Amino acid sequence: MTNRRDFLAFAAASLSIAALPARAATAMHVHTAPSCGCCHAWADLARARGFSVTVSELTDPEAEKAALGVPQGLASCHTVEAEGYVFEGHVPFEALEAVLRDRPDIAGLAVPGMPMGSPGMGDDPSARFDVIAFGGAAGAGQVYYRAGTAQPFAG
Repeated sequence: MTNRRDFLAFAAASLSIAALPARAATAMHVHTAPSCGCCHAWADLARARGFSVTVSELTDPEAEKAALGVPQGLASCHTVEAEGYVFEGHVPFEALEAVLRDRPDIAGLAVPGMPMGSPGMGDDPSARFDVIAFGGAAGAGQVYYRAGTAQPFAG
């Protein structure tokens, strides 16, 4: 039989677990371009935000990105898989976390090229660049997030 003290201890532990950020349990796999320092810098930033990160090197980047559904015109240096979504390039964590939280009907997000100041490319919060949604039905091909602006989420 459970006494009041045991019940309160269990309840407090349950609330503590529920209060943990969702990303703490989120595993992501980062596929990096061969010998790419900024890919590893982005992965290190993901770890610092509490993500569980594994890394592997792409052997045929164009084919592997296509197999993951990344449109050719949106390609960058690294590709991330997390919770059924694909994140291409230096996607800001605010946008990535919003997708994982809100679960929109898209395949993923992309930051084409390697914009200076983006996460892993200097980490300048005032750097301005667009994050594009791709695949799925909800806003595919549209700007999902505008980095470095007062109104970062499009729409």
